[in-house]
Amino acid sequence: MKILSKNSPALPQEDTLHGPIFTQEPYDITYSMGSADPEILLNCTAKGYPLPYYRWKQNGTDIDLTMSYHYRLVGGSLAINNPHKKQDIGTYQCLATNSFGTILSRKAKLQFAYLEKFETKTRSTVSVREGQGVVLLCGPPSHYGDLSYAWIFNNNPLYVQEDSRRFVSQETGNLYIAKVEPSDVGNYTCIVTNTKAEQRVQGPPTPLLLRNDGVMGEYEPKIEVRFPETTYAAKGSSVKLECFALGNPVPSISWKRSDGNPLARKIKHYKAKGVLEIPDVQQEDEGSYECIAGNIRGRNVARGQLFIYELPEWDKKIQNAYLSLYDSLFWECKASGKPNPSYSWLKNGHSLMPEERIQIENGTLSITMLNVSDSGLYQCVAENKYDTIYANAELRVIASAPDFSKTPVKKMSVVQVGGEVTIGCKPNASPRAVINWKKGTEVLRQNKRITMLADGSLKIYNITKSDAGVYTCIATNQFGIARNSGNLIVKERTVITVPPSSMDVTVGESIVLPCQVSHDPSIEVVFAWSFNGDVIDFKRGVHHFERIGGESVGDLMIRNIQLNHSGKYMCTVQTTIDSQSATADIIVRGPPGPPEDVRVEHISSTTALLCWKPGADNNSPIQIYSIQTRTPFSVGWQAVSTVPEVLNGRTYRATVVGLNPWVEYEFRVVAGNIIGIGEPSRPSELLRTKASIPVVAPTNVSGGGGSRSELVITWESVPEELQNGEGFGYIIMFRPLGSTSWTKAVVASVEACKYVYRNESIIPLSPFEVKVGVYNNEGEGTLSSISIVYSGEDEPQIAPAGASAQSISASEIEVSWNSIAWNRHTGRVLGYEVLYWTDDSKETTAGKVRVSGNITAKNITGLKANTVYFATIRAYNTAGTGPSSTPVNITTKKSPPSQPPANIAWKLTNSKICLNWEHVKTMENESEVLGYKILYRQNRQSKTHVLETNNTSAELLVPFEEDYIIEIRTVSDGGDGSSSEEIRIPKISSKFFPPALTLKIILQEACAPLKGTIAK
Repeated sequence: MKILSKNSPALPQEDTLHGPIFTQEPYDITYSMGSADPEILLNCTAKGYPLPYYRWKQNGTDIDLTMSYHYRLVGGSLAINNPHKKQDIGTYQCLATNSFGTILSRKAKLQFAYLEKFETKTRSTVSVREGQGVVLLCGPPSHYGDLSYAWIFNNNPLYVQEDSRRFVSQETGNLYIAKVEPSDVGNYTCIVTNTKAEQRVQGPPTPLLLRNDGVMGEYEPKIEVRFPETTYAAKGSSVKLECFALGNPVPSISWKRSDGNPLARKIKHYKAKGVLEIPDVQQEDEGSYECIAGNIRGRNVARGQLFIYELPEWDKKIQNAYLSLYDSLFWECKASGKPNPSYSWLKNGHSLMPEERIQIENGTLSITMLNVSDSGLYQCVAENKYDTIYANAELRVIASAPDFSKTPVKKMSVVQVGGEVTIGCKPNASPRAVINWKKGTEVLRQNKRITMLADGSLKIYNITKSDAGVYTCIATNQFGIARNSGNLIVKERTVITVPPSSMDVTVGESIVLPCQVSHDPSIEVVFAWSFNGDVIDFKRGVHHFERIGGESVGDLMIRNIQLNHSGKYMCTVQTTIDSQSATADIIVRGPPGPPEDVRVEHISSTTALLCWKPGADNNSPIQIYSIQTRTPFSVGWQAVSTVPEVLNGRTYRATVVGLNPWVEYEFRVVAGNIIGIGEPSRPSELLRTKASIPVVAPTNVSGGGGSRSELVITWESVPEELQNGEGFGYIIMFRPLGSTSWTKAVVASVEACKYVYRNESIIPLSPFEVKVGVYNNEGEGTLSSISIVYSGEDEPQIAPAGASAQSISASEIEVSWNSIAWNRHTGRVLGYEVLYWTDDSKETTAGKVRVSGNITAKNITGLKANTVYFATIRAYNTAGTGPSSTPVNITTKKSPPSQPPANIAWKLTNSKICLNWEHVKTMENESEVLGYKILYRQNRQSKTHVLETNNTSAELLVPFEEDYIIEIRTVSDGGDGSSSEEIRIPKISSKFFPPALTLKIILQEACAPLKGTIAK
């Protein structure tokens, strides 16, 4: 199959051949005829390659640049020397030309600014009545260029000050006085300035006189300065509208829009509102404006229409076109403006007219069956009555043989089995080339799998291994033939064999999403994972996500999965020639989120009605709610009972019961589902339950003791959270046992836990029935059960008899006595108190120990050795102590020996240890040695064994599985003496010895059989 190539050569760069392009064009110039500069320069510069040359037109006629004395070129700009108004005024255009064609610049007007002098003719006197209005004419001389006007009075160098009574029109130059006053009499002179011409001229004075035939009465305003009925302004320019009226009294000026719309905020007023300026005029400013002049005699109105015009402006320009022979050209240009622009076309600076191949309609140009002569520079011209603009482009028609040097066939195309490939063939050729394809030497023809596209490309579908090979594109036109080849390589497809599958998991689990592929072994595969459309960057150490697997495995492990990991996961397998992907949806279920908006709708003394909104169910329906409370008295949050008792997942309101009155509570709600219990809600507002009568009575009501004639009652204070309201206190009720009437007392302190009733008539140790109740501002509450409390008693009246003492050791004695048989009259005995002291100490500093009950002996320890101690005994009860017994004395034993056993020798034979040591000699003030104690233990055990002996040697039979630690100390009446240093006996193998411990006391020489005792 043959097709034509549509390719065109690439667009030229800056350093390639191209036609002129303007970089600078001429603009309107107003030249002052009084200027000191003798030359005018109209700018024109263009770039092009080859470099362009320039020509100029004045009023459509070529300028003869050989008149070197008057015209000369500066680059492409036109310099006019010693310009003359009559000769040089007009419209100028620059033409730039090179081998590609000619373009015209925009039109530029050259004007000459001048201002002639006033005629010297004397002006007539103007006579008016006082109070009448007057207009003094300026009559400016001949000129060109914008003028500004001012007036002077009686040759005063200062201009006449404009205000609500006097106005100078910058349109006519006239001076308007709304109401003449006597001070206005004098000579007035008009000053005219032409800024562009740099000239100012002064007219002849105009005398103003007052008539003597009376004063002008009041009359309504007469508008003398009116803005035009129709004003045209360019968009973006500034417009000034003038309005001034004569009248008596002096009229005031105001402005408005006739359509009722408010004046734009940008509008400014000058000269007592005689001038309205609209800056930066836009389309919305177009419309009818009114000037209203008014005084007490009436009002007058001037109206005018403001029209906005817009200079042409390009919306769409034409672009350079580089087309092949016989191709077609279509250009379109669009411009905006007001009024709408009209269009015309130029080729190489000359008007282009429609003909057989050339069609021109508005802003479009089409040329069919292009030939080389159509090449050139074209301009689209858009024009309205206010301006003309040009858009330039080059048409280059190219004729050439096919050429692959800039657009060769792709040298290598790689595609997979089952895929498709497009091999491009886009040679540069003009006219377009006819394209044929070969595979190897075989000419290709179209079939179901092979298609030759309109642009010359070859497309092959459903690729097989047999399609691999060298493909050649052959391009032909009347100027020649060209060939170019490329190699097609076919690879095995990449297939995801184990894709990830959707899963439903519980928060905290770890899962693996598989992604395994089969692929062509010569192609490297790259795995990528995305989560909800965002690529997971494993290099950044993303928490929870980890890529595992090898060359063909790209599994994703998600460790400790969280709720926010729910979503869509996609595994993408990328190779150099294709990309495969597979997705899976992961739903992570977790305990519910915290309930929201927990509020207390109503609260009583013991209940609170709560409502809440469910939080997120985290993909598992909420099954149950529970309510917790916290008070200043609780340890953390506590679960509470509710109505209904069970709050299912559709319950959002419940009543909390069992609350304590007058306690501040916070509430929170916890939701649960099949996964677990979620986070609690935010606490509710802190609220206090209503007060109520207290219902909890004091506990541990008891008492007793105190002085004679006293009844002491004690109890355990009721905690604040059980006081149920303000004004809390205690009610104490008591009566003698057997009496029928109660005595009542009130304790107003909330922290009280004791009450003492005093009455001289109370019999000591008399039983009373006692109960304690509570009350608050709401009323009296519950009383405790009755307790029996005894009144205060007398001290014991009898001293113990039969006191004696016995020395036990150097630091311990035993004191004993007979018990007292007591009754109510002799004083109750609860126990005994032993006082002891030395001969040189006083009884007031004696030691003191007590025993309770009927015990009649007490050992006293921690005493000094060999010292005389005195002791006495007395009984005690709740009222105090009774009289002391007759003192007894006893001497403690001497101190135990201070020297430890010395020169200890030991011998180890099998499992037998033989020990020897020297006898310890005591000092005169020490107790005699009665024998010795041997203390021994295994190194790693805390249990110590003791062997006592009267000799200075001993034999031990022990199993030596560990080291043994041995000490030896003396035994005396004064107690055990000092121990020797520890002796460590190293272990020996003991597997042949029985585990029982055998000890023998040596009575003769060391290690001979001796009699003795074994301490166990």
